[in-house]
Amino acid sequence: MRAATEHAASVCPVEVTVSIVGGSWKLTIVQKLLAGTRRFGELRRDVGGVTDRVLTRQLRELESDGLVHREVFAQVPPRVEYSLTAEGESLRPLVEMMDEWGRQWTSEHVGGVPA
Repeated sequence: MRAATEHAASVCPVEVTVSIVGGSWKLTIVQKLLAGTRRFGELRRDVGGVTDRVLTRQLRELESDGLVHREVFAQVPPRVEYSLTAEGESLRPLVEMMDEWGRQWTSEHVGGVPA
């Protein structure tokens, strides 16, 4: 567990949730991994707009908090795959509800629903 998450646990459960999934691109990463295992390059393309450095940092934090599993295959060139753990998968209802809320808000306020 990261120190930030441990500190959040002393505040309240909402802060724990924000500490774990409230970072640049974290919920988008989780959403993409809900569809299945992805390699780094696939995630970078799927997430869009994220730099390699930020994506790496966010994946490491998600891994440290037990939501993402990183598997390295011993081959040349090296292959790394990311997937959700059972804990990460438990975020599915939250992510789906947030996705639906965002679509509805966008439809009402912006006039279109993103894909």
